[in-house]
Amino acid sequence: MTRNPAPPVAAQRPYSYEQHGVTIEDPYHWLRDQSYPKVDDADVLDYLKAENAYFEAMMAPHAELVETLFQEMKGRIKEDDRSVPVKDGEWLYWWAFDAGAQYRKWYRRPVAGGDDRLIFDEPAEAESKDYFRLGAIEVSPDGRHAAIMVDDDGSERFKLRIRDLETGRDIETVTEVGIGGPVWSADSRGIVFTEVNENWRSYRARYHRLGDPLKDDITLYEETEDKGFSVGVGKSHDRRLILIATGDNSSTEVRFVFAEDPAAPLTLVSRRRPDRIYSVDAAHGKLWVLANDEHINFRLAEADPAAPGEWTTVVPGSDSVYMRGVTPFRDHLVIEERVHGLDQIRLRRYSGEEQRVAFPEASYTASLGSNPEFAPAAYRIGYTSMVTPVTVYDYHPADGRLETLKVQGIPSGYDASLYETERLMLPTRDGKLVPVSVVSRKGFRKDGKGKLYLYAYGAYGHAIPPSFSTARLSLVDRGFACAIAHIRGGDDLGYGWFLEGKLAKRTNTFNDFVDAAQGLVAEGYASPGRIAIQGGSAGGKLMGVVANSDPHLWGAVVADVPFVDVLATMLDDTLPLTPGEWPEWGNPILDRAAFDLIRSYSPYDNVKAQDYPPMLITGGLNDPRVTYWEPAKWAAKLRAAKTDDNLLLLKINMGAGHGGKSGRWESLREVAEAYAFIVTQVEG
Repeated sequence: MTRNPAPPVAAQRPYSYEQHGVTIEDPYHWLRDQSYPKVDDADVLDYLKAENAYFEAMMAPHAELVETLFQEMKGRIKEDDRSVPVKDGEWLYWWAFDAGAQYRKWYRRPVAGGDDRLIFDEPAEAESKDYFRLGAIEVSPDGRHAAIMVDDDGSERFKLRIRDLETGRDIETVTEVGIGGPVWSADSRGIVFTEVNENWRSYRARYHRLGDPLKDDITLYEETEDKGFSVGVGKSHDRRLILIATGDNSSTEVRFVFAEDPAAPLTLVSRRRPDRIYSVDAAHGKLWVLANDEHINFRLAEADPAAPGEWTTVVPGSDSVYMRGVTPFRDHLVIEERVHGLDQIRLRRYSGEEQRVAFPEASYTASLGSNPEFAPAAYRIGYTSMVTPVTVYDYHPADGRLETLKVQGIPSGYDASLYETERLMLPTRDGKLVPVSVVSRKGFRKDGKGKLYLYAYGAYGHAIPPSFSTARLSLVDRGFACAIAHIRGGDDLGYGWFLEGKLAKRTNTFNDFVDAAQGLVAEGYASPGRIAIQGGSAGGKLMGVVANSDPHLWGAVVADVPFVDVLATMLDDTLPLTPGEWPEWGNPILDRAAFDLIRSYSPYDNVKAQDYPPMLITGGLNDPRVTYWEPAKWAAKLRAAKTDDNLLLLKINMGAGHGGKSGRWESLREVAEAYAFIVTQVEG
């Protein structure tokens, strides 16, 4: 009989720091390599390698299950899939996977007819690389060149290259620390892009003329006023303006310049104000502004570019309608919104007449798809639900017709009639009702004996939509009901739902999740100890909080790239996350109340001697968002403190970042590993 290896034990080394007269002991501080972002400390690397070896050893008995799950999931993915072509000027553009390939190829074809032309070959570019991610392909207005953004180590510092589409050769590298999507000048001779600094903050927008020395590049805007603000660039939908925005998740400021002369002085739309967010687009000689200055759920206003700060309301804010985005086309303003938490797409003529796109299900997610042209014949829309595969429509406004262009193919077969979805409104301890979306096999018995998988995020106003997942079917088909808790901190029920879960109200997020789980228990979906939970990044922090507070509820916990060392990170303004995160979590350096609150829930700081559920924790060595030492320190402290014999695994991707491995099959295998962990821990 083979004995299981002993889990790694990290050394405890004395270290402490003081803030607001409080001394914090941190015996695992040494796991933060002092030469980061380079990680070369032998002790640190030895510990991470030991944890990875332990992960491999403990998962080895489940290798057959992992492979079965992986093959199931892979069998539901069309290997030679391709996107619906999108018309942009004289060209049709699309991507395609070759059978078996990890990465896409990108093509175009003349609208007037002609051969398909390969413009970017991801498999060739990714060959021999441990990690590869295409950040953007932006084709110049004249169609001759493409600006291509590539990250090949997971650090989210992208190389910006200019490619000649006739020869297929790169003619220059503009920067090796780019981020976001670049924007072409109107004459196709220049590119506007953003760069990150040593702390991975997008801090400036620059303008490069093709062929000019890089030293001659012009800095159009650099954020120097607030080190928590990040800079981004875009282009108005009518393509006349280049837009440069700076801000964090509670305040924004936008400038513009005409695309025909990007080196001209920028025009400020409206000076930044605390707790005011606005975005800008342009069409028909006007600016179209979406802002939360007069209503928490935003209003739509117009402005003259000559007086950009004078906003006239076009669509006022509403308690029930949450406006999330507006795109001005030739014939319509297309407004993406949520009504009582449900996605809607509204078309508004410039004369004021309106129509909403009608969708066939009671619970779904829908959004405007790729619509690069200003005057399309129809509007491209994406649609899905927890039982409906991703569907691409063209919406024809003249007759209100949805034309189906593509339904996600599932080669191994999928019968929607075998599944059902529900949307529950479950009570919380403070009287709110939290939406929970659930999918299960028909006939799932709500007798408390079932198995439940519960997912949530709950931060930054980021909603988790009730969308289709081919991978999730592997849990549903094994008897799990799978649920998404739309907790406060996301904007599922409007911008106010987000505000109710941030800063001083942060604990609402954690309480909502626990209360949703208990509500599902009351509804008979499972019993305590038979609930598997998963979340990533800020959602991984959520996993850490509820593992500390209510460990008896969970049968398994999967925390991906978890933001769990919250107090130490928010106290360190040299880290890439920190200054821009204070509006979300609070600034514990200056604010004693924020310090006390963060300290009260920070998962790492609240590990205690108690029984914990089985846990799988993941991280990435090159992750600039949640640094590798957060999951590493947390796992080490949990091992030392917990009083149970339940499995605790830590897996650190040594060549990847925040998103895990990059190829579609490699990333899918990681999902299979997580699901195998869940299935084996929540038995029966």
